[in-house]
Amino acid sequence: MEEEAPRLDARTTRNEASQLMRRILVLNHEVEKQLGRELEVNATDLDAMQHLIQRGPMTPSTLAQLLGISTAAMTVAVDRLAKVGHVYRKPHPTDRRSLLVVPSPQSAQRAMGSLLPMISEIDALVADYSRDQQAAITDYLARIVLVLERKVAPATTEGKGEN
Repeated sequence: MEEEAPRLDARTTRNEASQLMRRILVLNHEVEKQLGRELEVNATDLDAMQHLIQRGPMTPSTLAQLLGISTAAMTVAVDRLAKVGHVYRKPHPTDRRSLLVVPSPQSAQRAMGSLLPMISEIDALVADYSRDQQAAITDYLARIVLVLERKVAPATTEGKGEN
């Protein structure tokens, strides 16, 4: 008989803000899966695209480190993304032996076109609050970001020795 994994539910915490934040995290994952389906990419490829769209062109090894995967796996992912036109490779401007992975403008526009209506709606919600309330919301979210960054920091440093 299989053991059931512990579940977080209303009995685990009575803090409504924490419950809502967990719900946001789950829904964010669902939005990412939906975007991946729209762009016809898997989760790893979508993660790579998100980094490239947010940060701009980078080497495959840098991208592999950000994703916590091997450079060989990153090469396969870049090949998949290039094959469907989401990225292209170009020579590195200062290192002749290296290449940069560049997000295609069309793919970036497609991804942002899917997300911008939601982002705009969220921005409009925040605008409904007073400056003091916005400051409190921003402070709360900034603290959550710190908690989440501490949680993922060990995972992002573990794979750095792989290449």
